[in-house]
Amino acid sequence: METLFALCVGVLTTCGVFLILRGRTFPVVIGLTLLSYAVNLFLFASGRLSVNSAAVIGASDTYVDPLPQALVLTAIVIGFAMTAFVVILSMRGRGDLGNDHVDGRIPDHSSLSDKERG
Repeated sequence: METLFALCVGVLTTCGVFLILRGRTFPVVIGLTLLSYAVNLFLFASGRLSVNSAAVIGASDTYVDPLPQALVLTAIVIGFAMTAFVVILSMRGRGDLGNDHVDGRIPDHSSLSDKERG
């Protein structure tokens, strides 16, 4: 189970970094969201994964640490607010600049041959 969890965190982090390095605003927003999910999973895993354990002492024979669960809930709220803010920023940039490129400039492909353009 730990291997699958670590693999999921790694895949989410890799995809998030790849999308953040793209030149348009929508992939950057999705990349930030994926990185936020990866951090949430990492925080959740820091509380030691266990099955059939209660978060309250005395409710069962074994218990888990409730602090990582509280941190993940806080991170979810902050991540949602950050995503909403970045979406509004990208919409404003699209409206002001007329395109959705990250730096506001349309790349010049005149130096590329027809074969390289695709």
